[in-house]
Amino acid sequence: MASEKEKREAAKAALREALAVHDGDTKQEVVADAIEKLCSLNPTAAPTHSGSLLESEWLLISAPDFPQGEKRQDGKFVYTLGRLAFNMFQPVNLKIVIDRVLQPVLPLEEEEKLTHDIVVEFTTVDEHLPQLKGIVRNLGVCQPISDRVLQVKFTGGILVPQDLNQIEEWKTVFGKQDRPSKVSWQEKLKFGLFRLLFGLVPPQSMNPKTGEVSFTMQRSPKGKLAILYLDEELRITRGEKGTVLICERQ
Repeated sequence: MASEKEKREAAKAALREALAVHDGDTKQEVVADAIEKLCSLNPTAAPTHSGSLLESEWLLISAPDFPQGEKRQDGKFVYTLGRLAFNMFQPVNLKIVIDRVLQPVLPLEEEEKLTHDIVVEFTTVDEHLPQLKGIVRNLGVCQPISDRVLQVKFTGGILVPQDLNQIEEWKTVFGKQDRPSKVSWQEKLKFGLFRLLFGLVPPQSMNPKTGEVSFTMQRSPKGKLAILYLDEELRITRGEKGTVLICERQ
């Protein structure tokens, strides 16, 4: 009879295979079944209080879940820049492809609080503009509210280039943060509501040396994130809207 560890390894292999076949889509029935099987073998009874087991640099290996993405033939996802960070960075309609998504979960000075940043590495794909590589970092904080659930809130975001050798091209594309892009009245209404509810303070200028622009969120909403599975290799979580994400320890 197989040991619990052998069962987990087999379940992880089955999940990885399902993810590869279905481009990381956790909503596919085969993937969802593989997730359920692995989660039933979760070896960590209280994952939110597991210390260094929870703390890591996590790499998203399931499909990203930002709104209104388009999947390319190579399996990567295309979004507008605005979809990555509350429409806070200009130009909001710039098309980008996500290269990878990281999530550093690291201890903060305040007891039991951890970083919950979402770090999106991207490449621009607008044929009328130079191809640039950048990072959107949504800044977040989390803390346990039960043995299996974290409370999460976001406090702001940063947009920076990956390659300072492209700083002049970067300034040309991203340097006009005080000039809003043309968007529909529905998007303007949504942004106005977000700005009012969450105390969003838009970027005002760019750091000319680093190319960095940032925004802050003064009244961040609090969400809940359930940890369904955690071991030395993988973490599986479910958000309040039911979105399941799978990350691999780096």
